[in-house]
Amino acid sequence: MNRENPQRKFPRVIGLVAWSLVMLALGAALGAWLTAHSAAPSSADGADSASSSVPVQASEGLEPEPGAEASQAAAEQSDDTEGEQEAESAAEPEETEADSDAAITARAREILASMTLEEQVYQMFIVTPETLTGVATVIQAGATTKAALQAHPVGGLVYFAANILTPEQCTTMISNTQSYSEIGLFIAVDEEGGRVARIGSNSAMGTTSFSSMSTIGSTGDVSKAYEVGSTIGTEIAQFGFNLDFAPVADVNSNPNNTVIGDRAFGSDPELVAEMVASAVQGFRDSGMLCTLKHFPGHGDTDTDSHYGYTEVLKTLQELRSVEFLPFQAGIDAGADFVMMGHISVPEVTGDNTPASLSATMIGILRDELNFQGLIITDSMVMSAITDRYTSAQAAVLAVQAGVDVILEPSSLTGAVQGILSAVEEGTISVERIQESVLKILEVKLRSGIIAPAS
Repeated sequence: MNRENPQRKFPRVIGLVAWSLVMLALGAALGAWLTAHSAAPSSADGADSASSSVPVQASEGLEPEPGAEASQAAAEQSDDTEGEQEAESAAEPEETEADSDAAITARAREILASMTLEEQVYQMFIVTPETLTGVATVIQAGATTKAALQAHPVGGLVYFAANILTPEQCTTMISNTQSYSEIGLFIAVDEEGGRVARIGSNSAMGTTSFSSMSTIGSTGDVSKAYEVGSTIGTEIAQFGFNLDFAPVADVNSNPNNTVIGDRAFGSDPELVAEMVASAVQGFRDSGMLCTLKHFPGHGDTDTDSHYGYTEVLKTLQELRSVEFLPFQAGIDAGADFVMMGHISVPEVTGDNTPASLSATMIGILRDELNFQGLIITDSMVMSAITDRYTSAQAAVLAVQAGVDVILEPSSLTGAVQGILSAVEEGTISVERIQESVLKILEVKLRSGIIAPAS
């Protein structure tokens, strides 16, 4: 039997193995090539998108499919539009309340900077049209009113029943008056409803007549207090009024009281607080500026500050538990003004200074009740003031105490000159004047009394 030499067999085996490896490698390469070419989509098979097929065609120097360029342009335009919209959205964020407040303050500062010191001081006064013009009873506004406003650019006017005859007469008078003032005016009225209704008491005006606030309060229905504020605000705004000296926030807790009585919502401080807050909301919803009166509370007096010295013999803690409750509720509801009564509170202040001229009482209103709006005095022609102070003295003391607006000085020129002299002497700083005037301008801008810059 023939046997192959083992030395000759080994090289043959090696050769077979090598040939097998080469063939396997060629097969793998061929498989990879076939897989790659079968996976590549053709335009007829529907490429993923025009944007993916067009670059391939361009790189291969082929003509693009019909509509491919349009599709690509539309896609790019859509991307650009979305990008522009996103950029605009990022560049122009929605205006926030803080942005609006900042813009109002900036505008108020611009107006303030354009005013002389005398103009700034005049801005702190609201007077009757008779005080402004010297006319016995004002029922129209013309050349006399225009000249008077140029000479005495007050911050506002307050009208009474004698000034108001018919809707047309009232509207024209107020419109003309506003047009004569370089800075929009507060146009104020005492329109509480009940027995204090300068407009509502005139049937020719066609406004709603309300029962007394004590009757409203006795229902226990706060929606009725809201209705008072909302209705009065809406109705008097049509004539040109923008500021109401209402609601009364006094608690009628003294049966011997002759000045408040049924003007208050009642004798229960918590009920009065609810009613006052609801009335304030009604005024605010109507767009009417409103005023809480008469701080620190005129309800527990047995004399009338219209006719002489008036005091409340309560401690601060006693005031907190009764008188302050409605004022706090009204402040929390957003009241724009608080009127300081000419009421002395010796147990709190340590002397007989009226609250309207007391830094202590105004400090309590600002710091304890956190009222940051405008503080206005009650009428300065009331005997509680005129029996003890000249117009200049009362005005200076009010500003020194922290009052922003002085109502009805017995002598406008005397009060203005008194403040200017105090600034000259250094007993009132220019910064103190500007602090109040800036607030006044901000309120006027925020409420639309001063038109925004165009």
